Amino acid sequence: MTEQQLDNPIWFALRSNHRALALCVGDAARYPPAVAPFLAVASTDADVAESIASLLAPDETVYLLGVAPALPEGWSLNAYALLAQMICTAPIAVADGPEVIELSEAHRADVLELTALVYPHYFRPRTMEMGRYFGIYELDRSGDLRLAAMAGERMGWDTHQEISAICTHPDFNGRGYARRLTAMLTNDNLARGRTPFLHASHENHRALRMYEQLGYAYRPDIGFWSLRRAAR
Repeated sequence: MTEQQLDNPIWFALRSNHRALALCVGDAARYPPAVAPFLAVASTDADVAESIASLLAPDETVYLLGVAPALPEGWSLNAYALLAQMICTAPIAVADGPEVIELSEAHRADVLELTALVYPHYFRPRTMEMGRYFGIYELDRSGDLRLAAMAGERMGWDTHQEISAICTHPDFNGRGYARRLTAMLTNDNLARGRTPFLHASHENHRALRMYEQLGYAYRPDIGFWSLRRAAR
């Protein structure tokens, strides 16, 4: 079952850990738009046209990962470049560095400011409801305390947890903050008995190199699509 889950992670997250967030109709499910722009279907051959139509607003765009359905005319399904999917099965050495704190509602404005700058499109006002998020605060050039880097948990089920939103403010690049956060969150999930996994664009060479150095290993690439329902 593990391979099947990793091949269709949004679906299995919505049917397990994120059941309370899921909007489900038949063999299709999605997150509320304020949580995340992701939709999933049970399988490639599932008859989901009517289900998806009831879940999407006209002209709304959602994203699918791993499994895409066959749909009739009136839908725009656009395939992007395949994503690298990577997993880690052994603890990682954590470099010394500044304090890491768990981010809460009190930090939401800072999180949204950082993700809007360096992690746009997929982070929404309620995305933090999907899991735990951690960050590092540092003084910026003006002497103000700023969220310098963050990482968190997104899709997951009992045995696996996606590590996501690994990002650093440009003013704090090169200090190893993303590496420190990724290692700590990876180790924490391994200690909980959950295998960490993540996704990255093959064009993001810097991130892929960091994940490899940390000990993440490649699985087969995973498909990534956008889906839009044409306005009537």
